[in-house]
This record gives sequence, structure tokens and C-alpha cells, in this order.
Amino acid sequence: MTVVAEVAPATGRAADRPPVRRRGSLMSYGFISLYAALALAFGVLPALYAVYLAFTDVEGGFAGITNFSKVVGDFRFWPAVTHVAFYLLIWLVALVVLVTVLAIVVHAIKVRWLSRTLRFVFYLPGALAGASSVLLWLFVLDPTASPVGGLLTLFGFDSFVQVIVPGNLPVIFAIIAFWTGAGGWIVIMYGALNNISDEVMEAARMDGASPVQIAWNIQLPMLRKWISYMGIMSLAAGTQLFVEPQLLSQASNAIVPNDYSLNQLAYQYAFQQNDFNGAAAISLLLLVIALALSAVFVTRGGLFERD
Repeated sequence: MTVVAEVAPATGRAADRPPVRRRGSLMSYGFISLYAALALAFGVLPALYAVYLAFTDVEGGFAGITNFSKVVGDFRFWPAVTHVAFYLLIWLVALVVLVTVLAIVVHAIKVRWLSRTLRFVFYLPGALAGASSVLLWLFVLDPTASPVGGLLTLFGFDSFVQVIVPGNLPVIFAIIAFWTGAGGWIVIMYGALNNISDEVMEAARMDGASPVQIAWNIQLPMLRKWISYMGIMSLAAGTQLFVEPQLLSQASNAIVPNDYSLNQLAYQYAFQQNDFNGAAAISLLLLVIALALSAVFVTRGGLFERD
């Protein structure tokens, strides 16, 4: 004889709720609090202190826009703005175009080992620290020691000094930045391409779309937000140009000026002229410029739009 016990289904709101994962919640709050503490200590507070310095004089009194007028009127300011602007133009255009194209090409490769190898090769230069990367490029840019010395000679460069004349620096710095930073973005874009539905891609192929048409009409529109995000982050990094011209200036015996970029000029104000108020004014101007340009990427890229 078999006894069957019927258990009445649980009713009420408590039964319908999923179990609360308190341990996971506490851990997530722990990570957030650590990030918030570090952001406050090394981001927010220094920024507020820079605002205070920019609008005060040496004695701590309110100075209005005096510090801004002083740095903008400096004969070194506008050349530094021009240098950074040319560098950003070349760097951002090359980054957006080449990274997107390379990511789509690597994603189209169906041989797994080849795709993985290419991603690793692209990412490898980004593992080098900024200063180490520039030191490596000091040899690459010297025709007498470079592995591509023949190519440099073909373009008419016979010495290191000829290569790093100020007119060539925006292109040189853009190449260095692309070499070190593009690989990581290619990997990120590759991951974003993996999120595109296979059904959508297969439907396009069945309709007779070529790989170029698929890339232009499907993949690029779906990568728009990621491209915008890449532009914002790269813009923020590009406006902070400092390590590359600083090391080249030291290696070239000041053929590259030590006030080539705005960050270098701020460094000169702070540690050569002992004018931290002027340095803070330059940093705020850089912040305003970066925020304004980032707003263009946000609005044009639809970064915060819902799909």
C-alpha cells in the first residue's frame, strides 16, 4: 500500500521571492566601496583642489580668471594647443577607422587558432608600460639602429634628429599611441562583434549580402556605441600627452621642446616656475576641452540611448 502525501503549493509573496544572496550582495558593495574610496581620494579630491588653486593666488586669495588669462597669454600656450590638436586628429581618426576595420577582419576569420594568434599579437604591445614603449621607439626611430632603418632611409631620414623634427612629431606620437593602445580596443571590439545575433548575420547572408555590405549595414551600426566609448576614452588619454614628448625631449637634447604639449607646459609651470596656480588653470582648461569633445562622441554615438 502506497501512501501519497500531497503538499499544498506555497502561497503568498514570500514564496514567490527568489532567495536573497546576501554574500554576493555584500561582496558587490565591498567592491563598489573600494572603488568609490579610491576615486574620491585620487580623482575627486585632487580635482577639487585643482579648482581651488586655479581660482586663487599664491597667498590663497580669490584671483578670478587671472591664472587663466596668464596661461592663455603665455607664448607657449597656443603652440602646445596646436601640437595636441594635430596629434589628436591623426590619432583618433586612425584609431576609429583602423581598429574597427581590423576587428571586423579578425572576427571574420573562422580559423580559431589564427584568430586567437592575431588577437594576441595585436594586444601584446599594450602590455608594455608607456615609458618602456617610448624607449623602444627611440631605437625604432633611429635609422642607424632601427630594424626598419631601410624604410626610414627610403623616406629621406638619415639620422635620429631628422626623424624627430617638430613637424613630424604629431604623426610619430600617433603611431606610438596606436601601436600601444589599438590592440586592447581590437579585442574589445571583437567581443562586441560576438554579441551580434547569429540569426541576423545568417539572414543577411541568405539575402545575398556580401561581407562588405554586412560590415557596413549591420556590424558598424551595432558597434556605434562601442566606437563612441573608444573615442571618449582615447580622447581623455590623448589630451594628457606627456610621456612621449618628455622622453624624446630628454633623448634629443631638447630638439623636441620640453613644453611641446599642454601637460608638459603645466609641468613647467608647477616644477620649474613654482606656479601651481597656473598649472592648475591649464589642467582645468584641458578638462573643459576634453569634456566638450567627449560630449560630441556621446551625442553622435548615442552612448546612453536604449536600443
